[in-house]
Amino acid sequence: MATRQSVEAFLQRCEDSLRNAQEQITTARRQEAYNETEYTEAQMQLEEVTNELAKLAQSCNDQQREQLHRMRLQLQQLQNDMTLDANIIQEYKM
Repeated sequence: MATRQSVEAFLQRCEDSLRNAQEQITTARRQEAYNETEYTEAQMQLEEVTNELAKLAQSCNDQQREQLHRMRLQLQQLQNDMTLDANIIQEYKM
């Protein structure tokens, strides 16, 4: 069983990843260009926490699992946004 503290610490880590990724999206949209390395690192960070979230959810109670589910939805939405934005920016470069 996951402890309340471990779930809270993990959710904070997810929030940090979301914030970093959102900053990268904002910069890319504003400039119609982006630092490809930082953008890719933010995408990878989102992927890592999403994978860890799935593992953690297996050892959680129902309430914790619901919290993690809501976080997973946020992570996936931002991942989708980043993928779409990267494709659009690539088209501008051509």
